[in-house]
Amino acid sequence: MIQTTKLGSTDIDVSIIGLGTVKIGRNLGVKYPKAFTIPEDKDVIHLLNTAGECGINIIDTAPAYGTSEARLGKLLHKTAHPWLIATKAGELFDPATGESSYNFTPEFLQQSVENSLRTLQRDVLDIVLIHSDGNDCDIIQRMGALEVLNHLKQKGLLRASGMSTKTVDGGILAAEQSDVVMVTHNVDYQDELPVIEYARDHHKGVLIKKAFASGHCANRSTLNDSTDPVTESFSCIYQHAGVNSIILGSINPKHIVENAKKASQTYKTSVKANA
Repeated sequence: MIQTTKLGSTDIDVSIIGLGTVKIGRNLGVKYPKAFTIPEDKDVIHLLNTAGECGINIIDTAPAYGTSEARLGKLLHKTAHPWLIATKAGELFDPATGESSYNFTPEFLQQSVENSLRTLQRDVLDIVLIHSDGNDCDIIQRMGALEVLNHLKQKGLLRASGMSTKTVDGGILAAEQSDVVMVTHNVDYQDELPVIEYARDHHKGVLIKKAFASGHCANRSTLNDSTDPVTESFSCIYQHAGVNSIILGSINPKHIVENAKKASQTYKTSVKANA
């Protein structure tokens, strides 16, 4: 069973790796190194049960992940594990074109949250993040997107609010105004480290996306021949005390088990080093 951490100042305990579910709902307009087939329901249930048996308790999804939310709403109750769900608002996916569109108006964001509640068959969403198009500061300051999520949190529709950001300024601003930020960090890209450090210092939650650079890091050579790329990636991320969970997208149960073991051991080593 892998470790859990307290998500910032919330009352939510998240496993140190989470399951990203874009691959169960969408295989168009994605940037993975290899093409893949969306799995059948029985395979998704097996995937979920495998993750749960490893101690993974957080699932990452979004309306922009095609049928991911709908499939989770239908299938999660068929598993034997309690789940935390992090979903998003602001981005939509058109299956006809394979392209995304964005809408950050208060009306759309509220409608998105309410629709996710119905689709996921939940009374409350654990975490909702604004799904940024890259204009982080404009979305926060001009559109007031985080204010909308915080209002919906006060109404009891979600437990924690935040933003999946793409810039340092936007990430820090999101951390100032919400509970959690999701940022990119991996062995090849560490520009957003100041966001992780700000969140750590201000007791805000941090979720990591693209830890393996959408699968590309797993194919790279390591700096140390005795270390595999996955362990090197985990070491790069867990050395920063502010990180709560790394969201990994996989539809391969074997990879989930292997990643959970490597994450747990690497995390233990990092905790000792930071002590």
